[in-house]
Amino acid sequence: MSDALHYDVAIVGGGLVGSSAALALARRGMRVGLFERRYCGAQASGVNYGGVRCQGRSVEQMPLAMRARRIWDRLPELIGIDGEFTISGHLRLARSEADLGALQAWADMAREYGLHSQLISGAAFRQRYPWLGRAAVGGSLCATDGHANPRLVSPAFARAARAAGADVREQTAIADIRHDGRRFEFRAGDTDITADWLINSAGAWANTVAGYFGETVPMKPIYPNMWVTEPLPLFIEHNLGVYGGGVYARQVARGNCVIGGGRGHGDGEYGQPSADTTRAVMRDACALLPGLRDALLIRTWSGVEGETVDSNPIIGASRSVPRLLHAFGFSGGGFLLAPGVGDLLADLVIDGVTDTPLDAFSIGRFAAIPAASAV
Repeated sequence: MSDALHYDVAIVGGGLVGSSAALALARRGMRVGLFERRYCGAQASGVNYGGVRCQGRSVEQMPLAMRARRIWDRLPELIGIDGEFTISGHLRLARSEADLGALQAWADMAREYGLHSQLISGAAFRQRYPWLGRAAVGGSLCATDGHANPRLVSPAFARAARAAGADVREQTAIADIRHDGRRFEFRAGDTDITADWLINSAGAWANTVAGYFGETVPMKPIYPNMWVTEPLPLFIEHNLGVYGGGVYARQVARGNCVIGGGRGHGDGEYGQPSADTTRAVMRDACALLPGLRDALLIRTWSGVEGETVDSNPIIGASRSVPRLLHAFGFSGGGFLLAPGVGDLLADLVIDGVTDTPLDAFSIGRFAAIPAASAV
C-alpha cells in the first residue's frame, strides 16, 4: 500500500466516542481519519435519552464519569454549541425503604470521588416534590447532573473534529483490516488506508473490528425504548431515574417530556420501539408522574447499542496487537462518558498513559468467557 492515504490515527465509528477522540487528537496535532459507515452521531450516540448523570454509576466508572462531567461544562468552547445541556440535577427515585438504603450506600461511595448527593424522604420529600406520585417514597438528588440533546451534541463533535483538521468520512465502510507488524492497513470505501494507530469505537458493531484481531467479546445488541409527549406545562424539575431502573424521564424547555424504559426490538442492525413496552412503562411512569396521565405521545423510537455481560464498557489497549485501542460496549450508559473517553484515548495515543483508571474496562477480563453472544 505504498500509495495509500496515511494517518497517525484511524478511528472506526463516528459516534460520540469516536468523534470526541478525533477532536481531542486533532486539537493535539495528530493527523486523524474518522470513518463512519452511515452518518456521524446517527446511531446510539444520537438517539439515546440524553441523560448526563454521574449518579448511579458503578464504582468502576466513577473516575471516568467525573472526568467526563468536567468536559460537558466546556461544550461551547469545544464544539461551538451548548447542545441544550441543562444542569437540572438528577433525582433518583426510591419506591421502598430498601431503595432508600441503597441510595444512601451509593452516596457514601460517591462522596469518596468528590460527588455529593442529597437524600430526601418523608414529609420533606412530599413538600418539595408535590408533582410526584405516591409510588415514590423518596429520592437522591445529585445537583450537578443534567441532560442534553443527543441529536445536537453527537454530530457537533464530528463537525468540530473536522474543523480542527480531522479527515471525517461518512458513508464510508471499512473492510480487510490487518496489521503488518508495523502499521494498520484497510480499505475505506474505494481508498487504501494505512495508520500508525487504530481506535475501534464502532459501538454495537465493534466486534466486527475486534474480530479481525481475534478479540471478540461477549456482547449483545440492546434496543432502548423511548418516547416523547406533546408539550406540557413545565412541572418536571430534574432529570429523573428510578433505583433499580425501569423508568427515566425529563422535560425540555419546550415542555415536551422525554420518557424511556424497557426495550424495543431489532435485528442487530436496526432497532424499533415496542408499543407493548411503551404502554407498560407508561403506566409505571404515570404512577410516578401523575401529570403525564392525559398526555399525548407524539413519537417513539429506539436505537442499537452493545451491552456487555457486566454492563461495563471495553476501554483500552488490545491484548494482541500494538497500537490498537478499543472503546465500545457502553451498555446504554455512554452518553455522559463518551467525551471523557475520547479525551483519555488521546492521552493513550500521545502520552502512552492516562490518569483515569481503566483496569476494570480491559478487554482481557473476558479472556476466559466464550464470545458466543458476540455480535
